[in-house]
Amino acid sequence: MRKTFVLDTNVLLHDPAALTRFEDNNILIPIEVVEEIDRFKRDPAEKGRNARQVSRLLDALRAQGNLADGVPNGEQGGTLKVVFCRAETLSQLPPELKAGNGDNNILAVALEEQRLQAVMGSQPPVILVTKDTNLRIKADAVGLNAQDYTSDRVDLGDLYPGLCELWVSAEQMDRVKQPPGLAVEGLAVESPLQANEGVTLIDQAQPAHTLLARFNAATATLQPLQRAPKAKLGRIQPRNREQTFALDLLLDPEIQLITLVGKAGTGKTLLALAAGLHQVADERLYERLLVTRPVISLGKEIGFLPGDLEEKMGPWMQPIIDNLDFLLGGSGEDEGRGAPRGGGSGGAGGRGGSHRGPRSNWTDLKGMGLLEVEAISYIRGRSIPRQFMVVDEAQNLTPHEVKTIVTRVGEGTKIVLTGDPYQIDNPYVDAESNGLTWLVERFKGQPLAGHVTLLRGERSELAELAANLL
Repeated sequence: MRKTFVLDTNVLLHDPAALTRFEDNNILIPIEVVEEIDRFKRDPAEKGRNARQVSRLLDALRAQGNLADGVPNGEQGGTLKVVFCRAETLSQLPPELKAGNGDNNILAVALEEQRLQAVMGSQPPVILVTKDTNLRIKADAVGLNAQDYTSDRVDLGDLYPGLCELWVSAEQMDRVKQPPGLAVEGLAVESPLQANEGVTLIDQAQPAHTLLARFNAATATLQPLQRAPKAKLGRIQPRNREQTFALDLLLDPEIQLITLVGKAGTGKTLLALAAGLHQVADERLYERLLVTRPVISLGKEIGFLPGDLEEKMGPWMQPIIDNLDFLLGGSGEDEGRGAPRGGGSGGAGGRGGSHRGPRSNWTDLKGMGLLEVEAISYIRGRSIPRQFMVVDEAQNLTPHEVKTIVTRVGEGTKIVLTGDPYQIDNPYVDAESNGLTWLVERFKGQPLAGHVTLLRGERSELAELAANLL
């Protein structure tokens, strides 16, 4: 049965292509939405760009006919119509909703369409689509069916983890170590393996005997990890199997896009920086390490920051500075104790292990041309070749922003996006609609991409307990 969807402004500002995502159903655009789109079009940020794109899409549809009468929309038989809010319909709203503001006008349009469908006797479902939680509550109160826009949402419970377990015989485990590896055909795999997925092989006879492998989609075989066990990254070494899988992907030049998801303290940023520095300074695989992160604060803004771009970015880059100091600094207290935990700035390096101070390593790397800091705000239009690029706190980015960043990648560049979907400071995205989780699902199974969800915190016992309890 064809449905009628009434779209709110925030749906179009979130995804301008939403106009094309309703297949053979009918779309109603209240005139109030067009007015609000017009007010947003001068915004220099992403909302303004999306508003202008919506205006262009609606204007292009005018070639199909009069928008007030309805025009064909898409190749699947859908239609689109711009409708007005009638005064008599507004008068039928409860007294508390008669102010005539934008939300109430949109509610009135949906109620009027629902009444017209009932008069005609066809009664196809009329659904109000909005990302405004309170508007969905009001719609339910007046008897309307309201839904969130879920086209780009990712259920965190179903998010691709990037790794799995597989029980095999001792003979099969030995075969993994021999070229060309163990063919997955005939193995008892619960779900199809994705390209570059990490697999923990467990011996059926001796469960304590395990082997870490990776799925090669080109040959459909399981092959042992080649790079992580041999990596020499100074003070850094993987502390659990998820970190081992992540490090193996980070050190593989054939994998050009990597996403690392995990709670605070799991070592996402530290591993990415350690692998990047190793391949830039030691192996010379890339010209420099490029680091960027969204400029979104945890709490209330502290106001205008003086200075040039580097000075303005200083406070936002402090977590990166802490991690670099942890990687490059050293104090007598840590000697002889083995490699420290790979969990970020909360370890020994966070105390300023280098006697020269945490900013010295940062300045030296920049002076040698091995490190560059980029503001995401100015990345559009750039082409970034032969660099190891780290995008930290990527959970605060929208899908559009992530697309903009990834499409800047030039020949020979490797890009790593890290983040914790449960710690989001951007008010316009949430755990299921942010650009990081969206990217994980879109690139799942691509030979050029790899993903790992890190589960175990390694920063400190207190940080791990806080992440779990709070």
